[in-house]
Amino acid sequence: MAYLSVDIRGSTSWLASGAPSGSSCSGLHPGIMLHASSPLPAPCLPHPTSWTISHERKSSTDPIHPMDVQMAVFHCADGFLKQLMVTKLSQCRYALPLLVPDPFTQQIEFPLWTFRDINQSWKIKNNNETISQNQPVWKAETPMVFLFRFGSVSSSKSQLINNLINEKHHTFFHRHSPGSSRTRVLMDGVVEIAWFCPSGTQDDKFTNRVAFCNLHGDAGEHEKQLDIMTNMASVNVVVLPTLDRNDKRMTKIQNLYKDPKPLICLLPENDSALTEMGSGKYRIGLKDRGDAEVSEDLRETITNCLSESSSTFRLEDVSKHSDIRVDEEDDDDCRTAKDAAQQMIGLLEKKDLTEIKESLLPHQGKLWHQWCKMNKELNRPQGDHPEMEISKKKDEMMKIREEQHEAPISEFINVFMKEMNSHVTNKSMFFLKWLRILLDEHTSADLSDLLHDYNKTWTEVSKLSKSSSSNKSVELLPKQTELLDLSKKLQDATFGLEHIMREIGQIYESCSSVKKNKKDLQIHFSSLPSLAAEMMISGFPLELMDGDAAHVPLVWISAVLDQLIKILGDQRVFVLSVLGLQSSGKSTMMNAMFGLQFAFSAGRTTRGAFMQLVKVSDEMKAPINSGSDEMKTQKDIEYILVVDTEGLRALELSGESTRDHDNELATFVVGLGNLTLVNIFGENPSEMQDILQIVVQAFLRMKEVRLTPSCVFVHQNVSDVTAGEKNMEGRRRLEETLDKMTKLAAENEVCDAERFSDVIAFDVQKDVKLWEGSPPMAPPNPSYCENIQDFKKTILSHVSETNGMMLTDIKSHITNLWEALLKERFVFSFKNALEIATYRKLETEYSKWTWSLRKTMLEIENTLQNQIENEAISEVEETDLQEKLNVKSAEVKKSMTEFFERDTNANILIQWKTSFEIKVSHIQEHIVREALKKLNVVLQQRDLKKKIDAQKTQNENTLLEKAKDLALTLKDKANDDQILQTEFDSFWNRCVSEITKDTPRVQDIDILKDMKEVLSDNECFSDLETKSKKCNILKLSSFSEYIQLYIVEKVFQIFGYSNEYDAQIYKLITDIVEQVYKMIMSYNIAKMGYNKTYIQELTGFIRAKIADHEEKETTRYTFKKHFFSDLVFAIFNKEQKTFVKQHNIFKEANDPVLYLARKREEYYRIFQKYCQGATSATIIGEIICNKLKDPIQQSVYKKTARDLADDMRSNCESLNGNRSKLEKHILKRLAQKEDFKAFITYIHDPKKHFKSFIRDEIRWYINIFNISVLPKMKDDLRQKENQIIAAVNRASEEVDENRGDSDLWLKKFTQSLSDVLIFSENDLRGVSRDDVDVKLLADVITKQLPSIISDISSEFSTKSFLKKLEYKNRPNEILYEHLCTCCWVQCPFCKAICTNTAEDHDTKHIVPFHRPDGLSGWHYRGTQTLTPDFCTTLVASTKSFHSSHKSGEESIPYKDYRSAGGVHAEWSITPDLSELSYWKWFVCRFQEELEEYYEMKFQDRGEIPNEWRNHTKQDAIESLDKYF
Repeated sequence: MAYLSVDIRGSTSWLASGAPSGSSCSGLHPGIMLHASSPLPAPCLPHPTSWTISHERKSSTDPIHPMDVQMAVFHCADGFLKQLMVTKLSQCRYALPLLVPDPFTQQIEFPLWTFRDINQSWKIKNNNETISQNQPVWKAETPMVFLFRFGSVSSSKSQLINNLINEKHHTFFHRHSPGSSRTRVLMDGVVEIAWFCPSGTQDDKFTNRVAFCNLHGDAGEHEKQLDIMTNMASVNVVVLPTLDRNDKRMTKIQNLYKDPKPLICLLPENDSALTEMGSGKYRIGLKDRGDAEVSEDLRETITNCLSESSSTFRLEDVSKHSDIRVDEEDDDDCRTAKDAAQQMIGLLEKKDLTEIKESLLPHQGKLWHQWCKMNKELNRPQGDHPEMEISKKKDEMMKIREEQHEAPISEFINVFMKEMNSHVTNKSMFFLKWLRILLDEHTSADLSDLLHDYNKTWTEVSKLSKSSSSNKSVELLPKQTELLDLSKKLQDATFGLEHIMREIGQIYESCSSVKKNKKDLQIHFSSLPSLAAEMMISGFPLELMDGDAAHVPLVWISAVLDQLIKILGDQRVFVLSVLGLQSSGKSTMMNAMFGLQFAFSAGRTTRGAFMQLVKVSDEMKAPINSGSDEMKTQKDIEYILVVDTEGLRALELSGESTRDHDNELATFVVGLGNLTLVNIFGENPSEMQDILQIVVQAFLRMKEVRLTPSCVFVHQNVSDVTAGEKNMEGRRRLEETLDKMTKLAAENEVCDAERFSDVIAFDVQKDVKLWEGSPPMAPPNPSYCENIQDFKKTILSHVSETNGMMLTDIKSHITNLWEALLKERFVFSFKNALEIATYRKLETEYSKWTWSLRKTMLEIENTLQNQIENEAISEVEETDLQEKLNVKSAEVKKSMTEFFERDTNANILIQWKTSFEIKVSHIQEHIVREALKKLNVVLQQRDLKKKIDAQKTQNENTLLEKAKDLALTLKDKANDDQILQTEFDSFWNRCVSEITKDTPRVQDIDILKDMKEVLSDNECFSDLETKSKKCNILKLSSFSEYIQLYIVEKVFQIFGYSNEYDAQIYKLITDIVEQVYKMIMSYNIAKMGYNKTYIQELTGFIRAKIADHEEKETTRYTFKKHFFSDLVFAIFNKEQKTFVKQHNIFKEANDPVLYLARKREEYYRIFQKYCQGATSATIIGEIICNKLKDPIQQSVYKKTARDLADDMRSNCESLNGNRSKLEKHILKRLAQKEDFKAFITYIHDPKKHFKSFIRDEIRWYINIFNISVLPKMKDDLRQKENQIIAAVNRASEEVDENRGDSDLWLKKFTQSLSDVLIFSENDLRGVSRDDVDVKLLADVITKQLPSIISDISSEFSTKSFLKKLEYKNRPNEILYEHLCTCCWVQCPFCKAICTNTAEDHDTKHIVPFHRPDGLSGWHYRGTQTLTPDFCTTLVASTKSFHSSHKSGEESIPYKDYRSAGGVHAEWSITPDLSELSYWKWFVCRFQEELEEYYEMKFQDRGEIPNEWRNHTKQDAIESLDKYF
């Protein structure tokens, strides 16, 4: 915001010279406010100290004259702000600057541009008929009365004019006006103008419009202004003091007297009544006469003079005078913009106004309306073949889009786009202003005539409707037809910027649909939304809902909002919706409050909804941010999005305007708003009832869908609300009407509500504003602006109490609202869409909360595992883990509370608050229990492993001592490497032979052999070789040979084996395979070794799972004996490699021959050093460093794996959300690869595919090792090095303080590392520590450690990373456990996976998007015909299905699918069109493969709809982004 400090001899005024939208300058006239719609630059002015003031100013303490403030702002403003100021002055019926002398050069400026936005309305009587008229003021041709004075006079001419126009209102500011002062600086020489506009009543002062011009100051000192105005005036009026004959001003008077133009002299020092001095020359004395008497004389004289004069005044004629500067001619941008706008208007010449839109804007006419009608029908499919009906409709809609695309772009639109793409902001702004001005001028006359004809015909129809004539119906029909015809003509003739933008929107939508640019479009269609977005940012409204078509162009609106987000960022926005009847003053109110540019009082008959963006200035933010501290923590509301409705109950649109359309419009804007402003005008009960019924029904629907917008009622033009009792009475009447309407609406919506306060939080004292009088049109209302300011504060208080919405949320909210309105059951559809969207957001947050807990527990678990392995602790309690998790748990609870309380959909989220708090609590308990379970296994395995480790340590230490003894005998040969090597080799072979004699070697394993021995009583395992050649049960799709049906079931299986059984058995097998793999990995064979009892445990587990399955209610069969044996063999055959791989790792680490062979070089180096006389400290230091290598390596790999998992949770697009987002990326990858087998795995075994996908993502990430993994490993390695050095220093300090020995040093050293590394004193048990110099030991470790660290670092590689990690520590397992510990139940029809995040959720299974049922093999009974129908359309159809859960296999209507019982009863499938383009593409792309896989066909009743074949792979992938 730019400011100018106006310093006038010590007084300072701050004047907003370029205020952004929403800021104001008050005090220019009582109650007036100035606003600008966008930040505007302030022109430079010389320093104000150079401004001179009159000698009349006696003291620096004199207040500044209010008109000086107004003119100072005017001089500082640019063209847009000047125009806005003058428009606001006009609206408040104040005089406007006509001729303005420059304060420095005195050159006179005529600000013609400032008048261009002003329209005048008036009424005249014609043969007892009152005719309403409307015209831009710059076109007005009216008589003009010019008033001026010579010298200093006691009477105020400004006050005299006010009495002529309206004695109750200060049209011209004068010396007796409140706030006036004795001195002024900038008003002398200014000519102001105001018009009297008749209202067509007996009280009118004049029968026609009259302009009054007033020259401020002594006319003798402003000759140029005097000459111009006296020449243009119809009547000159001069206030004339007594002048000397030689006074040069007498010459002026004499010249005027001689002029034939009427002249009225007002004499302040004369008390005579009205006197005619000659033809058209009058004299009126002012001395000692009352205002009313003088005014009557003056009015009578002016009326007589005007009746005899044909002279008229046009504003534009002023510009013809030489030596004056015309603002719009002086500004290059304004001038060139006007030329461009005139070029466009020239294209409209000689065209019938009612046919202009059809010829110049073809994209928005019949074709668009047909498309809208079909789109509504599309959302309400009926019949037995919904998919075919939908397909047919979509084909027809695409043809319409193609026709739209083929329609030519008119030169009119091309010129518009060319100008708007000029990239000169000021020029574009001027161009839009000029275009609107000239369009209004071009259409206003015809619109006025049409409105007159319409009103006349409507009156006739109204009279005929009430008459009791016998010919009533005969007479009424042609009049009603005429009325409808006039209504259509009115719609066709209405032409403004909104229609141009509507056309551009339809050009964009047609190009988007056919995915190519139009031939005659000079720019690429993708740039069109940015044009609209820039217009919105500049303060122009954009049509949100096309009222003519009663439709929201979602593609266009979404694209514009995307561009807004791109330009502004995803800003936080407060949505203010405005509802009110046509012509109720709401647009005027919003224009006054926020400086908006919604069209009003220009003969408009547009209907629909418009949105305009208002930047929240710092001044507006102050009251918003003065709320509670809790609110201050929220991000600021940066914009207010005002959504205004037009055409609600518009009389001239009543031919087509229906209650349904108005309810639809009201529901849409109320649902969109954080606050709805309901504007009521006047006290007509039927009109009030009309608007209130619409509003109440809309709010009732919001309650049903759990939206809770606030509302404020403004009741304007209430008669006398000054008395407190009457004020209360007005509120009581409104509340009664609202309660009455609530009962009526509740009946329509079939819900319970008795009072309006049952529907919405409503306080009749705070939320109802009663305003006396109408807006400041006629008569003027000085209190209007005070009311506006007060109301603005109310709105800002609402803003301060809400978080608003992000622009991205508004975009999706608009989509959800409109798509729900298109359906027959809005409440059901929108509630479902809104709840799904809100639930997804909640699940994303839930994923973050649980990951935060899981990640923390992984760190805790790692620390405790180190302590267990180091024998620092011998037990772990659940309470210990819970306590360690408490800090993070508290953070998560706080985050949850803030989310549930402050989210924009908090009222919807509240229904899940308790369940999700329980879910998080359960997952926390689960994480703790799992960690405890793992740690207890580590404890058990540590105790079991002690013997193995003790034997290894003993062997190592025995070798060390013996090597030391041998070295002592060879000290004299320390330099002879050959002798040392020979002696050591002999020694080593001897020792290893002794060790292996006492310690048996680790043998190889044969899993299938062990399996056969364990199950030796089962004859099915007698011939393994034959068995291995048989078919693999894990790869079968049908299991009919393995089951025996129950007898009852056999009776009803007349059509054969049910594929539902296959689905059940397949799920059983995949669950068993997954659990068996987990059990194998939990045995930790790589550390603990293999035991044959594992086979026994696993086969027992498999047998138990099969038995459990057979006992289920839904299982209608039993397994044959060879099912168990085939399954066990297939699983062990598959997992044999896992067993062997794990066992080989154990063997390599624990077989004495293999282990010692790896240690040979290490021991030889130590032997050499002993021979060379190295101290004990040196040897032990090297041993410690060597023993630290494996723990460091292991710790780094584990830490990196955890960090990698966390990094991918943050940065990997597919893994940084919840499972739904993961599924979206899986589907994208499947489409990109077009691998049918992978698709089948995904459909039938989703868990397996998800796991594989996560593993592949991790592998890809690891494969860019040097970028993603290596830096993390090196960072952690450096950290470990620092921790070890720190432990060395702490141990040395402890020994120094306590005068300890090497044992104390080692104890403190290992204790310091017990949390970080698996390394303890036990690792050095048996190593002699006699005569160890602790300082030297510390020095050796410090020097040797970098070499060890370097060796470890050199071994880092992609291959070693996963190899070195235990199964449970791998990042893919960590992420799989986090993302996939959820519900995996599949839809019984299409196999879509339930998206619930909890495995054991107590709600129905849901999925936002189902698939064609044929994908799971679903087919028409008794045929080989696959069904292409989506579940969501089937449950809305009249079709039926057969379920194996029901005895007798009776037919069940899809609408009652839950009555089938079993898994069907546990699902919630929404009857709507929530179907993805993705699956349509898939069915068409893989039709042959699907038919081959299921051995069925998409044919006859199952024919694939033609429209599906239009979907490309790109469409499929984009549909995922759109809906997920």
